[in-house]
Amino acid sequence: MAATLYALSFDANDPQRLATFWSGVLGWELADGPEILPNDDTGFRIRFLPSDAEKWGANQMHFDLTSQSLEQQRETVDRVLALGGRHLDIGQGDVDHVVMADPEGNEFCVIEPGNNFLAECGFIGALASDGSQAVGYFWSEALGFPLVWDQDEETAIRSPQGGPKITWGGPPHDPKLGKHRLHWDLKSDGDLQADVERLIALGAKRLDIGQGDVAWAVMADPDGNEFCVYPAG
Repeated sequence: MAATLYALSFDANDPQRLATFWSGVLGWELADGPEILPNDDTGFRIRFLPSDAEKWGANQMHFDLTSQSLEQQRETVDRVLALGGRHLDIGQGDVDHVVMADPEGNEFCVIEPGNNFLAECGFIGALASDGSQAVGYFWSEALGFPLVWDQDEETAIRSPQGGPKITWGGPPHDPKLGKHRLHWDLKSDGDLQADVERLIALGAKRLDIGQGDVAWAVMADPDGNEFCVYPAG
């Protein structure tokens, strides 16, 4: 059995502020934790974890938010700005999508209408990730999500129940310079140790980030990206 994708977690200097921002952008319920709960087929919640660490570079993954019309794209951009986000110049030049950042500098894109790759997806069209073909294969097996794209070392997976695509851009990818601010949280389907061993067999490894004696397992995928596996329940 594949472990369940439970949450996407953000390290945040001000978790409540970031939760409020993303709740407003996505229209999701704001819950204690703080975290926000989906009202669509996304399939995972978003958690915001306290951290004193400063953001050191571009995140390994970012949201691509979809638009059904130019008017909707403008409305999303205006909502982001009103909630405390900002435009971001990463050298993208003259493009149809709008590159933005949340109040702590986490990058995301508001995609133009007519994007065929994201046409069947909801408002969160994709989690676009920097990474190798091998890590796309790993996550496909780890989560039981089929590959929906595998070409020129670019890969994408998607839950059979729908939701956003998770994509990896292939080479070249950026060197890892520190702990990522975003990571996946998985939940065991029953036997935590068996799930950890299965993930290790697929190419993951255990990781010590100073977590101490905790009930969950901290791990890294084949590209070194951190993730956690929590006990069932």
